[in-house]
Amino acid sequence: MRLSFGDCVMDLGTREVFRSGSLAAVSPKAFQLLEILIDRRPNAVSKHDLHRLLWPETFVSDANLPNLVRELRNALGDDARESHLIRTVPKFGYAFAGDAVPEGVSQPAESERVYKLIWKDREIALAEGENILGRERDVTAWIDVHSVSRHHARIRVRGEVATLEDLGSKNGTFLMGDPVSAPRPLRDGDRIRIGSVEMTFRCYVGGVSTESAQSR
Repeated sequence: MRLSFGDCVMDLGTREVFRSGSLAAVSPKAFQLLEILIDRRPNAVSKHDLHRLLWPETFVSDANLPNLVRELRNALGDDARESHLIRTVPKFGYAFAGDAVPEGVSQPAESERVYKLIWKDREIALAEGENILGRERDVTAWIDVHSVSRHHARIRVRGEVATLEDLGSKNGTFLMGDPVSAPRPLRDGDRIRIGSVEMTFRCYVGGVSTESAQSR
């Protein structure tokens, strides 16, 4: 079986990974890590579980896992600072953030994707390009709450990738409880907080949540 994600293909039979049609340098252990993360997607896998699965009954240095993740990211062309495939879950572990489908099965067209922010009973549609969140009336997501800055944060949508960025706000922007100090990729179901306001980022393909579709 061959799984396709981005410009990469993972062959479970030959246990090889190809990127843009060329064989990528992936060690057997890094391949096993990718296999575990894809199998558990979209859920995150703890460092403890990864150590147990990758090095059963063997003591290894704590640096082994991040080194393996770095090897895998380099092979897949995934930037740790703005990762679209291997997501770091601070103080917990790692998760696969891509859409892995059997090769030959078409992935949904980008035009079919709909992005929204859910705040209380409001649904705020996000368009391709820049979407500013803040207290100024002319922004995409107008949030008239005192703890929110006039131009507080930005969600940038580029095809099938959406990223969150703080715009120097007074009370900060948080993703899944962690402060956002640089652009961070968003996934369906992510919790966002700007100032005291909490919202949920949703991504729908063909009217179906990508979080629900991946868990089937």
